[in-house]
Amino acid sequence: MYSFLGGLVILILGYAIYGAIVDKIFAPTDNPTPCVQHPDGVDYVPITPGRAFLIQLLNIAGLGPIFGALSGAIWGPSVYLWIVFGTIFAGAVHDFSVGMLSVRNDGASVSEITGKYLGGFMLQIMRLFSVVLLVMVGVVFMVGPAGLLALMITQGTSGAVGAAGGAAATYMGYSAAEWTKILTVVILVYYFLATLLPIDKVIGKVYPVFGLCLIFMAVGIGGVTVYNHIQGTKPMIEIWEGFYNMHPKAASTPIWPLMFITVACGAISGFHATQSPMMARCLTSERQGRFVFYGAMVAEGIIALIWASAGIAFYNATNGGFSTEGLLAVGGGNSTSVYQISVGLLGPIGSILALLGVVACPITSGDTAFRSARLTLADWFKIPQKGFAPRLALALPLLAAGYAISFLEYGIVWRYFSWSNQTLAMIALWAAAVYLCRNIGAGKGFIAAIPATFMSAVSVTYFCIAKECYLELPRMTAYGIGIGVAVLFFIIYYVRVYAPARKKI
Repeated sequence: MYSFLGGLVILILGYAIYGAIVDKIFAPTDNPTPCVQHPDGVDYVPITPGRAFLIQLLNIAGLGPIFGALSGAIWGPSVYLWIVFGTIFAGAVHDFSVGMLSVRNDGASVSEITGKYLGGFMLQIMRLFSVVLLVMVGVVFMVGPAGLLALMITQGTSGAVGAAGGAAATYMGYSAAEWTKILTVVILVYYFLATLLPIDKVIGKVYPVFGLCLIFMAVGIGGVTVYNHIQGTKPMIEIWEGFYNMHPKAASTPIWPLMFITVACGAISGFHATQSPMMARCLTSERQGRFVFYGAMVAEGIIALIWASAGIAFYNATNGGFSTEGLLAVGGGNSTSVYQISVGLLGPIGSILALLGVVACPITSGDTAFRSARLTLADWFKIPQKGFAPRLALALPLLAAGYAISFLEYGIVWRYFSWSNQTLAMIALWAAAVYLCRNIGAGKGFIAAIPATFMSAVSVTYFCIAKECYLELPRMTAYGIGIGVAVLFFIIYYVRVYAPARKKI
């Protein structure tokens, strides 16, 4: 419990202290923002700071800080350290940097920003990479909530709770799997509307309601988890009690780099780099950036910390010691584990509200994923988006591709999403480091270059070691390549960017 509460305090202090430092480095100005310069009533729409924060939070807080945090918790409470410090020094810096760069580049997408500061080759790579990632995100956040809703419908009406009950339960003659397919189409229709219509017509209207569900879910799950620990019914594991690889398959599943990739959005996420430009087009002042971009990521870190802590405690099989075998047995983060935790901790009424929060999270990231993909393509091919026909021409093929991918195995899509997600974050951080070094101050770029180096090591090591990437190199070989490439990237940054900028001082 003390590790959990300490993590919450550190996250809040991180926003107050390090967030202020990062904000001071960027030095917000009173220059007119994109929506003030040329509002178009579709994507460039002035939005109040409070609503912008809420939209940004719901854009980024999809299944990542819930499914990813629960899956990462299988390695034990060491995941708390990655969530807390990853959020403060990497994830929030990443989101804030991309958001501010977009504000200062007329609301440009992350691919265009990357191209400006890393060159034409990276521009083309990021254009393709970000569109593919966004479509995968849309799929992940379409199938995931459909599965959760299917469990609510079938298990909630049959009274069955748990994986076994969920498999057998039906409603109106349809199984959970069949309901998942039906609901996937329903969610896809909503995504179609949210992708096409002006941002303040659908997204700006429904997000406050979803936000209330999300807040209730987080407070409820976190509060009951702490209460159960105090009562001794489901004890939480402190960091010092499980500061080792607690994964039941530790020999073949190392913390580095697997946990850092698995947690994904709960600490840092390249997907956020595709979302921040949407709010960058809606802020009325650069001074709102810290609250909207840095603050929303800290809030997501809190959500991830709550779910990781709840998962470890809920499935902890003490029997004289601590274990994460129960969490592994249920499959880590998925519809079943979220359902079981919500019902087990909050009961029938509370679980419905909590599940609505969990369903709202991915839906409110999936819709903006497809919207961001449309905007990325529009920036790429220079297609104005004020008219309905151009938006329709881009949205239809994107949603069709997403629906086709939804038939693939969910676990496979999630793994590819996780790796590509962290790789995009790495690239975005390097772009921010170059901007800061050349435009703000030579030494200022290190606030982005250091986490960029770390994420380079994570992404490259994972690519070398993971089964889905097909290389499956020996562990020590993968470690050496990952760290070597990260060091090489840092040396290139130091020699080609930092040193020349330093000489100009």
